[in-house]
Amino acid sequence: MTQKKYVWDKQRIRALRQHLGLTQSCMASELGTRQQTISEWEIGMYEPRGTAVTLLNIVAERSGFEYKSTTENKISHS
Repeated sequence: MTQKKYVWDKQRIRALRQHLGLTQSCMASELGTRQQTISEWEIGMYEPRGTAVTLLNIVAERSGFEYKSTTENKISHS
């Protein structure tokens, strides 16, 4: 099974959380981080790195999450 590699920007993180039907607090609990961290990712203050990126990739893949940014859509339709 090939794991998709996402670039975890603020829109993609929020889209994943909404896809999962989770609050920021619940998502933070699932990822082993703080609600404030999820909020900071979603407003673009910080971006996830290291283990958090790996966990987000695993969660996205296992949940069937599909998200294409506007840039990706333009590239794929060019």
